[in-house]
Parts: sequence; C-alpha cells; structure tokens
Amino acid sequence: MTMKTLSGDMIAIGKIGAPHGVRGEVRVLPLTDFPERFTNTPSVQLEDSTVLKIDEVRFHKNAVLIKFAGFDSIDSVKILCGKLIHVSEGDLMPLPEGHYYHFQLIGLRVFDEDGLFLGTISDILETGSNDVYVIDAEGQKPKLIPAIKDVVKMIDVSDGRMVIRLQEEA
Repeated sequence: MTMKTLSGDMIAIGKIGAPHGVRGEVRVLPLTDFPERFTNTPSVQLEDSTVLKIDEVRFHKNAVLIKFAGFDSIDSVKILCGKLIHVSEGDLMPLPEGHYYHFQLIGLRVFDEDGLFLGTISDILETGSNDVYVIDAEGQKPKLIPAIKDVVKMIDVSDGRMVIRLQEEA
C-alpha cells in the first residue's frame, strides 16, 4: 500500500491541491489506497501540526473535495494549497495479514535463504501486476526483486528483515 512517511510516526494520506468552486472547498489528491477514510474522519492534521475540522467530503473524479470549517472562500483556502494531510501510524487503516504499507518495508534488511545479506530496500516500484523491491547494497548495482510469494519467503517488520529466494538468472 502506498503512503508517504513524513517524520516520526506521521504518515501522509493526502495532498491539498487547488480550490474547487467558490465555497472554500479544496481538491485533495489521496495518497492512500483508502480515500473513503476522509468521510469517516472528523478532523485532519497538516504537516505543520495545524488541525482542521472537516465540514463536508465528496468525491469528484480522482480527487476528494473537502470543505474545512472556517474556510468559506477561495481566498481563505489558498494558504492550504500544496500542504500534506497526515495521520499518526496508529490511525492507519488496518491491512489484511501479510500485507504491508510501503513505508513499513523501506529500509528492511534483505537476506537470501542461506542468511547472506543482500542489501536494504530503498524503493518500491509499482508495476501494476506486482510491486518490485529495489535492493541497494554498498558498491553494487541495485537488485530488483519481484514482490511475489515465490520470491519473498518472510517479512518481519518488527525485526527489520526480509528473507527472499533468489531467482535463477536467465
């Protein structure tokens, strides 16, 4: 699941875009796989720790339109444009067993089944069919590892490690 880590345990779930209409609504680009969460959230926190009460939420195309309390015109919401909306890690939507948020996997140490250290996950590429983990090791070219059950044998987020089965090179 995609989401952007900010700092500490705060996770970005949306980015405020341009004003929408004349009543003080803003377009929010969801940075979460659960955009419906905005309809069940009474308030949100910006990256500068400002808390905003949500008055109305509706969906339009690929955006969430949000009306914040106290922001009643285009001019009043212009100061919000470009800001990230985030939640604490404890407020994240629960995932099914065996599924992880990307920020939980970035930085994991990766080992092969024999215990050989291969590097750390530096990025996750979303390809459509399955994610691909980018494994970086000092002095080596990055390795691309498909995030599939035949390859990923164990993920232990609390211990910061992943075990993979290397595929035969063609």
